Amino acid sequence: MKETREPSLASTAYQRIKTDIVECAFDPGQYIAQADLAARYKMGITPIREALRQLSQEGFVTSIPRLGYVVSHITAQDVQEIYEMRYLLETASVRLAAQRAAPELLAQIHDSAQFTYTYKDRRSYTEFLNRNAAFHSSIARAAGNQRLAEQVARILDELNRVFHLGLDIRDSADEMKQDHVALSEALRNRQAELAVQVVQAEIERSQARVQEALRRTAGPVVTSARLMELSQAAPPEQNDDVMI
Repeated sequence: MKETREPSLASTAYQRIKTDIVECAFDPGQYIAQADLAARYKMGITPIREALRQLSQEGFVTSIPRLGYVVSHITAQDVQEIYEMRYLLETASVRLAAQRAAPELLAQIHDSAQFTYTYKDRRSYTEFLNRNAAFHSSIARAAGNQRLAEQVARILDELNRVFHLGLDIRDSADEMKQDHVALSEALRNRQAELAVQVVQAEIERSQARVQEALRRTAGPVVTSARLMELSQAAPPEQNDDVMI
């Protein structure tokens, strides 16, 4: 009988911290100390430290000497660059899917378009965004280009955090559902240019929501001088592997 390997504590800590960052349980710019995270997740310091090191390499947090870590800000430039990539990748994927995909795949995509969320229900947001990523990724896979599909999945994962911010701006549940249905119908009918127009409009509305969310949630910029001041004033973080 094949044994199932349990995930390491560091892997578990990584997934839990990343999820809280992506779902905005930690605000952009919020300071997080290793000891506080160890208490929150009931883990030792070592797996927390390893998880934060990986998250720092991936850009989710920034290490502040002696102070701990700060959750990385989402900048307007970040949003602009990521959405430009999404625009290029998804317009290509929907055009190719309309031209190449097998009819049964397009039928499955159409059947999967009927999903939505409940405004101000954050658990609902997470489920919706998981299904949204699966929906758009399935279109990219139907295009028949594995590298393109991988890039679409990667950019959607990178956008997950800003999507959570954008959903809180206003109730766009019906509008987003209609976008998905319209896109799936254009694909099923092999209307490649219409599918491109629908996904372009969807992306533009999504970007506008996120940009508005950033304007509303923008806090004061933390300067390098302020970070130095904080790091000099703060006691060094505890590195002992004490279970909380």
